[in-house]
Amino acid sequence: MTHNAAADMQYMQQALKLAREGVGYVSPNPLVGCVIVKDGQVVGRGHHQRFGGPHAEVYALQEAGMRASGATLYVNLEPCSHTGKTPPCAEAVVQAGVRRVVMAWRDPNPLVAGGGLAQLRQAGIAVTVGIGEAEARQLNEAFLKYITTQCPFVTLKCAMSLDGKIATRTGASRWITGDLARAEVHRLRHATDAIVVGIGTVLQDDPLLTTRLPDRRGVHALRVIVDSTLRLPLQAQVAQVTADCRTLVATTSRAAAARQQQLQEQGVEILSLPAYDDGHVNLEALWHYLGTRGVASALVEGGATLSATLLRRRLVDKVLFFVAPKIIGGDGISVIGACGVETMEQVIGLQHLTEQRLGEDVVLQAYLSRSDEHTRSREGG
Repeated sequence: MTHNAAADMQYMQQALKLAREGVGYVSPNPLVGCVIVKDGQVVGRGHHQRFGGPHAEVYALQEAGMRASGATLYVNLEPCSHTGKTPPCAEAVVQAGVRRVVMAWRDPNPLVAGGGLAQLRQAGIAVTVGIGEAEARQLNEAFLKYITTQCPFVTLKCAMSLDGKIATRTGASRWITGDLARAEVHRLRHATDAIVVGIGTVLQDDPLLTTRLPDRRGVHALRVIVDSTLRLPLQAQVAQVTADCRTLVATTSRAAAARQQQLQEQGVEILSLPAYDDGHVNLEALWHYLGTRGVASALVEGGATLSATLLRRRLVDKVLFFVAPKIIGGDGISVIGACGVETMEQVIGLQHLTEQRLGEDVVLQAYLSRSDEHTRSREGG
């Protein structure tokens, strides 16, 4: 049986668009959208709306009803074949009488890993895999990292001047970038599970680190402060905790017990972790801990010291540099602190560089190159 590749891509694009409606609400589950087509007409649509709720296929099948029999189902991720918080979707697809399934890519979850695909084919359903795969993978890049490593996908976000400075020599940094760039940061916060900053940023800027989208929409991510000696002021904005705006401080055994108790009485979570030889929080341990509590994505917002440590240890997956057409000069504060690079062979390589204009600012996005992993061996404990 021949199929129209252009039509397949068109409907898959609709499924991907639906999937994006779950951003901020379904993690650590993947973003999934589903479209059901019969006789050239869309008869069912759905997306995964919240963690623990029905999957995209269930909503689409409910809308399609009896029209799902003999139809083609488009979904950007392999239907699940296991029972978790909800029944397996592959079984529901089979029972609905769907004739063909078009999926963007196989689910990397070890609990699925081709099981849904096999179940569909065993039931006699024709399955096409790979339509829109590249876009589907990027959409769920955080889920892919989390489900295969149990650690969050880490994005390093920096706002800087054209000459690579995040503040003047006095520490002034508001505002380097324009309104459109700052609005994009709040969309990023809504899409992530945790926002991570160093204590230096808190002491300098006293940030709120909440999601502020129009009409008060958006989800507040877990605020994570890396603070080796627990210097976080009790009156800091991030130390004010509410039911939907939580704060976790990652510290070490050097933290004063009295300050720890005071912060805990305010509702701040305190996590004591091992330290590196220099006394700073072991960030590998932090990422592993966050993974255990279902944090699939983390957005690091500074500052220069924390950013340098993460890059030096290759603990970042993606970088986002918001670059403003401004020059601060050599006495300003650099966007990245010392990384110990002495030769060009030791530089931190990036790949897949793309750019986007936001008003007068430019956003540069790139992924860490894993071809230089051997440089990690020069790092101390």
